[in-house]
Amino acid sequence: MKKIQEDIKTGNFRQAYLLYGEETYLKQQYKQNLAKALNPDGDTMNFSHYEGKGIDVKQLIDLCETMPFFADRRVILLEDTGFFKNKCDELADYMKELPEYLCLIFAESEVDKRSRMYKAVKSCGMIEEFARQDEKTLMRWAAGILGKAGRKITQRDMELLLTKTGTDMGNLRMELEKLISYTEGKDIVTAEDIEEICTTQTTNRIFDMVRAVTEKNQKRALDLYYDLLTLKEPPMRILFLLAKQYRQLLQAKQFAAAGLAQTEIASKLGVPAFVVRNISTCARAYTVSELEQAVADFVDAEEAVKTGRLEDKLSVELLIIKYSSKVS
Repeated sequence: MKKIQEDIKTGNFRQAYLLYGEETYLKQQYKQNLAKALNPDGDTMNFSHYEGKGIDVKQLIDLCETMPFFADRRVILLEDTGFFKNKCDELADYMKELPEYLCLIFAESEVDKRSRMYKAVKSCGMIEEFARQDEKTLMRWAAGILGKAGRKITQRDMELLLTKTGTDMGNLRMELEKLISYTEGKDIVTAEDIEEICTTQTTNRIFDMVRAVTEKNQKRALDLYYDLLTLKEPPMRILFLLAKQYRQLLQAKQFAAAGLAQTEIASKLGVPAFVVRNISTCARAYTVSELEQAVADFVDAEEAVKTGRLEDKLSVELLIIKYSSKVS
């Protein structure tokens, strides 16, 4: 990312850029910054934008070969083309000798590093992967946004915020804007503010449900389930996410028994370290064999729904009742 910033600062641009990765917010920010720097006057005659699969490559190459009109540069932005997953030999060959006036920006969701297109961009330009940010980076970033708005927040309350919003930077940014507006006239963002105004993401609602099940709070677990249904969440998606949570409980328990540190467990599970604390707390309510049985039950339930032996809504309800009952 620093290299792209340097190119923008100096004005020394490459002929091709490939931006990809799971962190959509950052990818979009850098895409927009690059496009604006390359086309500062908003010149529509020498700037083209393609999006989606099915782009006519021959037509694209013809455009690339068209000299810019009263300008030094022709800029073409291409998004989610599929060129880096599917074969695109004609364009890969063309990129070996791009015209000096041309700059291509690719913003892709899926990339195969073995593809000819990936190698072509690597040889003539720059590739930047935007991965999910770790919790410390997210906390610093979020604290910076709050700080600019004159707000402070404790680490514990920042962890609560991330627990509700998840680690997607785009979603987190929106929730921060809501918090800033809600706390107008205040210096400190509190847990009460976060609970009051921030929207809990589906995956985190699922974890709240798992916590309620773990605590044998059947009413709350079922209420959370019915809330998700009211929000039009498909029962099969809820079942999938519940199964994922229980697999994480099992893995966390096994990793802890093997002597792994919390940071190592977080890395293996692909979640922030503070989330591991919550997972580990829930996992303590079960034995390894109980969690293995739960994982097996979720697999059986999914199979029962797919084969028509059980209705999807009922399948989740039965699992919640089974594992939240005070007498097992």
